[in-house]
Amino acid sequence: MAAAIAAPPRFSPVLPGRPLAFPRDFGAHPSFRTEWWYVTGWLQTPDGKPVGFQVTFFRSATEHDRDNPSRFAPKQLIIAHAALSDPSAGKLLHAQDSAREGFGIAFAKEDDTDVKLGGWRLRREAGGRYRAEIDAREFALRLTLSPTQAPMPQGDHGYSRKGPQPAQASYYYSEPQLRVAGSIAREGKTVAVSGSAWLDHEWSTTVLDPDAAGWDWVGANLDDGSALMAFRIRGKNGQQLWAHAALRDAAGRVTQFRPEQVNFAALRTWRSPRTNAVYPVAARLRTSNIDWRLAPLQDDQELDSRQSTGAVYWEGAVTVMCDGRPAGRGYLEMTGYVKPLKL
Repeated sequence: MAAAIAAPPRFSPVLPGRPLAFPRDFGAHPSFRTEWWYVTGWLQTPDGKPVGFQVTFFRSATEHDRDNPSRFAPKQLIIAHAALSDPSAGKLLHAQDSAREGFGIAFAKEDDTDVKLGGWRLRREAGGRYRAEIDAREFALRLTLSPTQAPMPQGDHGYSRKGPQPAQASYYYSEPQLRVAGSIAREGKTVAVSGSAWLDHEWSTTVLDPDAAGWDWVGANLDDGSALMAFRIRGKNGQQLWAHAALRDAAGRVTQFRPEQVNFAALRTWRSPRTNAVYPVAARLRTSNIDWRLAPLQDDQELDSRQSTGAVYWEGAVTVMCDGRPAGRGYLEMTGYVKPLKL
């Protein structure tokens, strides 16, 4: 019994006091159970129309024996989602794929951001610039994302609590205010686009409390160069289990908001005709005495990923107002509205 208690965990724990170390932490962390690189942003086409986009790569460690020398052993799974939010389409265009890591088909490299799944790839180049290449059935993306600011560690120097227990946490940083250039292709037509994006990178082993149903999260690039991140973890009883927010101004000064200072409230809901889930697509967010209003680029931005991650979530481009004035644009993610989310 003593030996069992003393045995190291199968997956690495997330602990406070571990500073983020770059460039190493741009890469994958295969000893942790779950990891994702998540890019969202607003693009503008030559005719001035706005289009939202999302590119997400997940790495998921399995229970398979890590010491198994077989190249076919499914030790790590790579999953990818991509989406376009184009109001002219009337709904979210999205695609998903998954594969075991190996054979050059799918990988997540450890020394820097370089994640690949078939013809989809996200990689970080010398100097910090990212390239995203997505070839989906209904659309294709070729985007270059250039940093204009330093990475933004979330929580306590990158240790981000997600619940009342210290182990319910992730290592987490963001790269807001990425400058985007490239092209999107759809229906046989390729157009040049430009805009701004937000990148999140998180890795963890135990994220959600057993009583959690899901989360609401927003990341927003503000017009004055600031960056806003806020989230709440919702319990199965509908109450807030945990919350946090951070606001970094253009000069790099960060204001952190405690759970009791963060509040999400619905202003308007939308019911999905496919899943019957009801999402608060327009919302009011309060961070202490600051009032934010989030409004969707379009209501139908639901992504059904039950073929890959097993979840259905609303992932949408939103405009942001601060204290009644236009303030910026971002992305709102809402999970656990169809059924409680399991990671």
